[in-house]
Amino acid sequence: MADLILELKDLHVSVGETEIIRGIDLTIERGTVHALMGPNGSGKSSLSLALMGHPKYRITRGVARFEGRDILEMSPDARSLAGMFLCFQYPSSVPGVSVANFMRNTLMARHKGAAPLTPAKFKSLLDGATKSLKMDPAVLGRYVNDGFSGGEKKRLEMMQMLVLKPTLAILDETDSGLDIDALKVIAAGIEAYRSPEHAVLLITHYQRILNYVRPDVVHVLVKGQIVQEGGFELAERLESGGYDPFTKDLVGA
Repeated sequence: MADLILELKDLHVSVGETEIIRGIDLTIERGTVHALMGPNGSGKSSLSLALMGHPKYRITRGVARFEGRDILEMSPDARSLAGMFLCFQYPSSVPGVSVANFMRNTLMARHKGAAPLTPAKFKSLLDGATKSLKMDPAVLGRYVNDGFSGGEKKRLEMMQMLVLKPTLAILDETDSGLDIDALKVIAAGIEAYRSPEHAVLLITHYQRILNYVRPDVVHVLVKGQIVQEGGFELAERLESGGYDPFTKDLVGA
């Protein structure tokens, strides 16, 4: 299917000898936003890190394809260059590397062989992203995440997404720890990125960000298994009833 961006079939992920993801099926089409919800320890972050190639998280069985390509045959940097993007739950600091230089080098790697990235075009991209996210342009001269607050780190992750325009953005609890004003800014950034050409896998505990970023599909992940799928009404059920009703009859639970 031409519009299928991510396809997972019977996917299993382990950390050491412990199986974290226990056979999930998930398909994401171009132009859609999927929300993956679940309690702490359900495997949400493990899934995102496994998809991006973190060596600690091993895909031990199943199929994982990105735009028809076998993810298992792609190195982590190849996945990124192909258009997969992960917004980390806990972004790392990179002392000594300015935000502007980091973004310039990343863009040049992503678009190698394409039209040259002129200084004017690069400035336009950064100006548009910082304005959309209500960021002080002075942030571009600071070292990546060095001395940043939690909210600033999340905005910088969103800025990278808006500038790089990846095909698939995996957002791992990008709403965690944010006050309501920052949450609205982050949600606006996601909506600015949303388009018929892109897709989003939005990982979260809570419904609150989904009040601003309306998902097309909601998946409930509990103990490494997707136990329910539906529309926005499913997120509302979770908000009122919690995750306990979804844990019944889980295989191996």
